[in-house]
Amino acid sequence: MSFQSTGNFDLIICDIDGCLSPESHAPINDSALSEIAEHNRVAITEKDRPIVTLCSGRPISFVEAMCRFIHNTSIPCIGENGVWLYDPGANTFEIDPEITVEHLEAVHEASKLLRMKYQAHGVTEQPGKSAAVTLYHPDTAYLRSILPAVRHELQDRGWPFRVSMTWFYINCDLDHVNKATGIARLFAQTGIDPARTAAIGDTMSDKFMADSVSFFACPASADPEIQKSANYVSPHDEIEGVLDILHRLSAINADQNAATPRFETLKDE
Repeated sequence: MSFQSTGNFDLIICDIDGCLSPESHAPINDSALSEIAEHNRVAITEKDRPIVTLCSGRPISFVEAMCRFIHNTSIPCIGENGVWLYDPGANTFEIDPEITVEHLEAVHEASKLLRMKYQAHGVTEQPGKSAAVTLYHPDTAYLRSILPAVRHELQDRGWPFRVSMTWFYINCDLDHVNKATGIARLFAQTGIDPARTAAIGDTMSDKFMADSVSFFACPASADPEIQKSANYVSPHDEIEGVLDILHRLSAINADQNAATPRFETLKDE
């Protein structure tokens, strides 16, 4: 499961929504995704560039499918904002061991409460999650308007949730589980050095990723707030931005003596 390239980076941890695919229901750019799959094929056989794995708030079944598409056959990927690790080499799924039965009961009760309060208003719950509740409404402005109420409903009952908004969803995640805890478990399992790891994200939930690695980058379409945490912001949106970041990091990787990358559009320091 461990991996080391011949260059400066062994691993790139990439968000899915807003990076590899639109967060909306728009089609995925499969030709661009195929370029990432080819990158991983070469990385695994030649060990001359970092492998791309995934870290997403999406249900782990969605993450597993994307992991297969990008031809990551060896490095675990992270789903449900840190709840799950999927190991593509062993085809195993591991829930965070710090999630207890009591936590799962709280998730179930929160799901029931939010469905009772908001289902009649057209709010639906994203299916497939085990230890989180994600809400959707076709009118994003309406969804944003209920965010404070959702947060208070859960806090007032003493339930251990972190409530946040992505581009189109409200995420209700367990307080003690996040992308950083998932990445820490990934590092523990693989032995990969955080100092030789980069990450790519587009919203403030990806700050957990930025704080877990040595180099963080964003596509141009990323939330301006998370761009403040980036070492590099691509001039391209979504997956085209990811490809730009990937090509630049791979070029740096080809030079074993290169210093930490500093690109022309590096954020002001």
